[in-house]
Amino acid sequence: MTLAELIAQARTALDTAITTRRTEQDALVALRSEDTLTEEQVRAQIERRDAADAEVTRRQEALEELLAEQAREDELAQLQARTTPAATRAPAYDQVHRVGQEERTYRPDQDRRGAGFERDVAAAFLGDYDAQARLARHMTEERAERGDQLQRAAGTGAFAGLVVPQYLTDMYAPAAAARRPFADVCRPHDLPAQGMTVNLSRITTSTDVDNQSAENVAVTEQDMDDTLHTVNVQTAAGQQTLSRQAIERGAGVEAVVLDDLFRRYHTNLDSKLLNQASTGLTNVATSVAYTDASPTAAELYPKVIEGLAGVEAAMLDMASGDNVAVMHSRRWYWMQNALSSSYPLITQPGIIAQTLGANYATTYGRGVRGMLPNGTPVIVDNNIATNLGAGTNEDEIYLVDRQECHLWEDPDAPMYIRAEQTKAASLGVLMVVYGYYAYTHNRYAHARKIAGTGLVTPTFTGV
Repeated sequence: MTLAELIAQARTALDTAITTRRTEQDALVALRSEDTLTEEQVRAQIERRDAADAEVTRRQEALEELLAEQAREDELAQLQARTTPAATRAPAYDQVHRVGQEERTYRPDQDRRGAGFERDVAAAFLGDYDAQARLARHMTEERAERGDQLQRAAGTGAFAGLVVPQYLTDMYAPAAAARRPFADVCRPHDLPAQGMTVNLSRITTSTDVDNQSAENVAVTEQDMDDTLHTVNVQTAAGQQTLSRQAIERGAGVEAVVLDDLFRRYHTNLDSKLLNQASTGLTNVATSVAYTDASPTAAELYPKVIEGLAGVEAAMLDMASGDNVAVMHSRRWYWMQNALSSSYPLITQPGIIAQTLGANYATTYGRGVRGMLPNGTPVIVDNNIATNLGAGTNEDEIYLVDRQECHLWEDPDAPMYIRAEQTKAASLGVLMVVYGYYAYTHNRYAHARKIAGTGLVTPTFTGV
């Protein structure tokens, strides 16, 4: 992963931490306005707010450290450019600008037939830059001495060998990618250094407690038992073979190819978290049906609340409250398109009652995009499929406790192999990008998804 990508991830983490801290502060303000609050409740909320504040500070320091590192790299690059020894050879006479009277580039007394001029025209056509410079200087002299006699009848099309096209390689347009918005908000873990499975113990049979039926009578006993939850370590990889000519005679070809491979790696990982058979979020989430021939955002919102209620009911005391809603960009903008005079009866921290949530106006892939009316953060991810349902035109909305969306990644992933010997016989260079990861959303079966005909391709009608 490049330093620029690390900085982008650090910015996303900081944005998320700031949002969490803002939510905890709003919750504290709302709690203090209640008549029945206790000192313990206020203290507990202050501790949560302070913990979120500490997380903001930690994320900020991490970002500042990366930015300082980037600034140092830029400084070293500039220093190297300034200290690189310049050529000591004196420039050619015809490559220096002078003030005063100079001899003409092409002089009749030295070349009566104009052979030197003709040679320069031919050489310039073949790419001789010195010849091109002499021709350009000759034209400048002609304009200065006989400008009123020159007829500008010929356009650039008449000089295909002299008007050189420019290629702005630093402004190349990468192929767009959905990247990893959902993966970036999952609970991160470092992947263990060995093994191709990650095993977790899940308590499936708990102990039991009941009232003692009588004195000196045995109390309730239930043997505790667990079930092994096994998560497979997966390998994501991609390759590209480049000719040595493309690398050695191209401008930034290798860097462009690597950048695209890294973008595909992250997009694939995020897509698997959402869509992979059996383990992807769409396949482990419990469905909340939204069937409607004329769907509206106002009708969809109660389904979101129903899904969040299901998340908390499944988690019970293990619920962190750190819920997120994950949806496609077309669904997020469709919800923003809705206009209505209705608003929730119960106000929420940081949300104006008359609105259907809040839009933070952040860009794609930069963390939380906004808040739903009940304060649930929204993550927009275009790896969500849009060809679901009987009409193959539906998308889904996922509601999860992000602390129970676990993602293990190798700290060095994605990694890069550059193999020159493998394709040496054909002057090729093989580049491979790969990484190991594992994930589970199902340590507790809690996730919910809203699905059905109410989520067909949206029409933007203002309702």
